[in-house]
Amino acid sequence: MKKKTHWVKVWAFLLVFGFILTGCMAGNEESSSTDGDSSEGSNGENGDLEDKVVVYSPHGKDILSEFEQQFEAEYDVDMEFLDMGSQEILDRVRSEENNTQADIWWGAPQVMFDEAKNEELLQPYEPSYADALDEMYHDEEWYWTGTSQTPEVILYNNKEISEEEAPKDWDDLIDPKWEDELIIRYPLASGTMRTIYSAMIYRDYKDTESPEAGYEWLQKLDENTKEYAANPEIMYNQVAKGVGNLSVWNMPDTVMLAEEKDYPFSYVIPESGTPVLTEGIAMIEGAPHPEAAKAFYEFVNTQEAAKLLADKYYRIPTRDDVEDLPQWIEETEINAMDIDWAVFQEKSEEWMEYWDNNIKNSEKETGN
Repeated sequence: MKKKTHWVKVWAFLLVFGFILTGCMAGNEESSSTDGDSSEGSNGENGDLEDKVVVYSPHGKDILSEFEQQFEAEYDVDMEFLDMGSQEILDRVRSEENNTQADIWWGAPQVMFDEAKNEELLQPYEPSYADALDEMYHDEEWYWTGTSQTPEVILYNNKEISEEEAPKDWDDLIDPKWEDELIIRYPLASGTMRTIYSAMIYRDYKDTESPEAGYEWLQKLDENTKEYAANPEIMYNQVAKGVGNLSVWNMPDTVMLAEEKDYPFSYVIPESGTPVLTEGIAMIEGAPHPEAAKAFYEFVNTQEAAKLLADKYYRIPTRDDVEDLPQWIEETEINAMDIDWAVFQEKSEEWMEYWDNNIKNSEKETGN
């Protein structure tokens, strides 16, 4: 009996020792993962990334699909995306505040990110490339960072309108000779269009603190508008087909459509000045896959990614360390409109609501 008791004690000791040893090893592994997180950007080599990342973005399926393939190949993390307008993203993030579905919001004007920050819909993240960003291209507390600069332009069908005939400035668009020539992306769903419309109001508002002159301008623009397109693709196709031969949109997309898809598009940078948006990226508060989100955030903003976006998708990078940019970026001279973005953030919703309720001709909406 004593011998049996002795062996029972030995086995019990070995079993307890084994548990202690296993716990120590697990603790060491945890320390290694934590140390790995302190390196530049998330690298996925530590196995600490979640199995997917969910991205909301207005960048379109071409860009999103390409980065989906690259990111999944690099990290073995499933990227799921929803492609929709930036205002639609803001509304969706608001509605999901108590049940967050997405991790990353990739693409919107800085004013929308500021609005989301004020509503506590975003979480801060300072990326590894922070030193390559001028202070104007990121939130001071890193709730968002700028990815590209986006000048707004007058777009026209160059098969129907010559360079000499094309409008040269914003006020040319309200000339009665352009009646039924404008195809406009439905503004309420689009950060780009909200910015352009708000800029037209702000031109006088900054001196008078009254939006009335801007409302009158938008009324005249509505009279020249043939259709309000529900999404950018409808607008592109309608202008390309000559249903209407004018629009207002951003320069990078206009150049891309002309060069990559052979659309008959040319553009004019308005002489009096144009709003230049900072497009950005942010992590959503309560992101369900935070480590994968950080990895994606870093991945789409490397120097290589910025170069790809410039070369293939005509995005003008905010990083100051990207070399060998396309000639059209190096040579473009832009007269940026002087805008108080804080006023935009405060007033834009009010201005757009007025346009929607009092100016817009609802019979011109298509595809909604």
